[in-house]
Amino acid sequence: MLARIYRPSKTAMQSGKARTQEWVLEFEPQTARRPDRLMGWTQTTDTQGQLRMTFDTKEEAVAYAQAHGISFQLVDPKPAKKIIKAYADNFAFGRKIPWTH
Repeated sequence: MLARIYRPSKTAMQSGKARTQEWVLEFEPQTARRPDRLMGWTQTTDTQGQLRMTFDTKEEAVAYAQAHGISFQLVDPKPAKKIIKAYADNFAFGRKIPWTH
Protein backbone atom coordinates (compact mmCIF):
# COMPACT_ATOMS: atom_id res chain seq x y z
CA MET A 1 0.00 0.00 0.00
CA LEU A 2 2.07 2.90 -1.35
CA ALA A 3 0.78 6.46 -1.29
CA ARG A 4 1.96 9.60 -3.04
CA ILE A 5 2.03 12.94 -1.23
CA TYR A 6 2.21 15.85 -3.63
CA ARG A 7 0.99 19.34 -4.36
CA PRO A 8 -1.17 19.43 -7.53
CA SER A 9 -0.22 21.72 -10.37
CA LYS A 10 -2.59 24.30 -11.77
CA THR A 11 -5.02 23.17 -14.40
CA ALA A 12 -4.24 23.97 -18.03
CA MET A 13 -7.83 25.04 -18.64
CA GLN A 14 -7.76 28.07 -16.33
CA SER A 15 -5.18 30.68 -15.46
CA GLY A 16 -6.02 30.69 -11.74
CA LYS A 17 -4.21 28.72 -9.06
CA ALA A 18 -7.19 27.35 -7.15
CA ARG A 19 -6.61 24.07 -5.28
CA THR A 20 -2.84 24.23 -5.77
CA GLN A 21 -1.94 25.31 -2.24
CA GLU A 22 -3.03 22.12 -0.49
CA TRP A 23 -1.17 18.81 -0.26
CA VAL A 24 -2.81 15.61 -1.54
CA LEU A 25 -2.36 12.02 -0.36
CA GLU A 26 -3.39 9.46 -2.99
CA PHE A 27 -2.81 5.73 -3.09
CA GLU A 28 -1.11 4.07 -6.04
CA PRO A 29 -3.31 1.50 -7.83
CA GLN A 30 -2.69 -2.06 -6.68
CA THR A 31 -4.48 -3.76 -9.55
CA ALA A 32 -4.79 -2.87 -13.20
CA ARG A 33 -8.02 -1.53 -14.61
CA ARG A 34 -9.88 -3.74 -17.05
CA PRO A 35 -12.76 -3.01 -19.39
CA ASP A 36 -16.27 -4.10 -18.53
CA ARG A 37 -17.61 -6.51 -21.14
CA LEU A 38 -21.12 -5.11 -21.22
CA MET A 39 -20.61 -1.33 -21.23
CA GLY A 40 -16.91 -0.96 -22.05
CA TRP A 41 -16.21 1.18 -18.98
CA THR A 42 -13.10 0.50 -16.98
CA GLN A 43 -13.48 -1.27 -13.67
CA THR A 44 -11.20 -2.20 -10.80
CA THR A 45 -11.46 -4.02 -7.49
CA ASP A 46 -9.09 -1.56 -5.79
CA THR A 47 -11.19 0.74 -3.59
CA GLN A 48 -8.21 2.69 -2.23
CA GLY A 49 -7.67 4.19 -5.67
CA GLN A 50 -10.84 6.20 -5.11
CA LEU A 51 -9.51 7.78 -1.92
CA ARG A 52 -7.99 11.26 -2.07
CA MET A 53 -7.20 13.18 1.10
CA THR A 54 -6.13 16.82 1.25
CA PHE A 55 -4.03 18.52 3.92
CA ASP A 56 -3.07 22.12 4.54
CA THR A 57 0.65 21.42 4.97
CA LYS A 58 3.15 18.80 3.90
CA GLU A 59 3.96 18.03 7.53
CA GLU A 60 0.31 17.15 8.26
CA ALA A 61 0.19 14.72 5.34
CA VAL A 62 3.46 13.05 6.33
CA ALA A 63 2.35 12.81 9.97
CA TYR A 64 -0.95 11.19 8.93
CA ALA A 65 0.83 8.61 6.78
CA GLN A 66 3.33 7.78 9.51
CA ALA A 67 0.62 7.55 12.20
CA HIS A 68 -1.38 5.06 10.12
CA GLY A 69 1.61 3.02 8.92
CA ILE A 70 1.25 4.01 5.27
CA SER A 71 4.42 3.89 3.18
CA PHE A 72 4.58 7.01 1.06
CA GLN A 73 6.55 8.77 -1.63
CA LEU A 74 6.94 12.52 -1.21
CA VAL A 75 6.97 14.55 -4.44
CA ASP A 76 8.11 18.13 -3.94
CA PRO A 77 6.70 20.67 -6.40
CA LYS A 78 8.96 22.32 -8.93
CA PRO A 79 9.16 26.11 -8.75
CA ALA A 80 7.10 27.77 -11.46
CA LYS A 81 8.98 29.73 -14.11
CA LYS A 82 7.69 33.23 -14.57
CA ILE A 83 8.07 34.59 -18.09
CA ILE A 84 7.52 38.31 -17.98
CA LYS A 85 6.42 39.69 -21.33
CA ALA A 86 5.15 43.00 -22.53
CA TYR A 87 2.89 43.60 -25.50
CA ALA A 88 5.44 46.06 -26.90
CA ASP A 89 7.97 43.22 -27.23
CA ASN A 90 5.99 41.97 -30.24
CA PHE A 91 7.07 45.09 -32.16
CA ALA A 92 10.62 45.48 -30.82
CA PHE A 93 13.36 46.44 -33.29
CA GLY A 94 15.75 43.71 -32.09
CA ARG A 95 13.21 40.89 -32.35
CA LYS A 96 14.59 37.56 -33.61
CA ILE A 97 11.71 36.96 -36.02
CA PRO A 98 10.50 40.11 -37.79
CA TRP A 99 6.85 41.01 -37.30
CA THR A 100 4.76 41.02 -40.47
CA HIS A 101 1.13 40.47 -41.43
